[in-house]
Amino acid sequence: MTNEAIIKFARENNGTLTAAELDKAGISRGHLDYALKNGLLERSSRGVYILPEAFDDEMFGLQMKYKKGVFSCETALFLHGLTDRTPNRYCMSFPRTYNVTSPKNDNVVCHCVTSECYEIGIVQTLTSFQNTVNVYCPEKTLCDILRPHYHVDIQLISEAFKTYVNGDKVNIPLLSEYADKLKVADRVRSYLEVLL
Repeated sequence: MTNEAIIKFARENNGTLTAAELDKAGISRGHLDYALKNGLLERSSRGVYILPEAFDDEMFGLQMKYKKGVFSCETALFLHGLTDRTPNRYCMSFPRTYNVTSPKNDNVVCHCVTSECYEIGIVQTLTSFQNTVNVYCPEKTLCDILRPHYHVDIQLISEAFKTYVNGDKVNIPLLSEYADKLKVADRVRSYLEVLL
């Protein structure tokens, strides 16, 4: 019965589950080990498991592993459809006090930011595998990519602003508010003047 419960639980979660979710559901680690040994589940990353027929959602795996991480910069642009460039490495932002050794070892581009900068603009969106992850909203992301220490390609910035302005969810007041908070108002204004 427990193996069936694990499979059912995973299917209800797009083929992915975490050790923490199994603990919460009252399913023991012994049953998890049995499911792994018998090919009912596969280990995606530490604490994240998938059904053999499920696609491995790297972004979701990173989100489960690094709960404080928020997808940002090029990765956030991709998640919001503001670029068609698939990221080679995922970008995540963390509070300045967070130890980023483990995410860096997982090939994540880590940005450690002040608590004020970290907390604004966090939303949730779906990965291409329909799993929920934390990401900065388009407006915060557009401001972030203009900040000098992020070193984002100028063509990518232009493409992102153009796609955003031509989209159906444009929120100029929010973009302006974040631009002021993040001290990139002049740069945002120069992009908008060309595009609007």
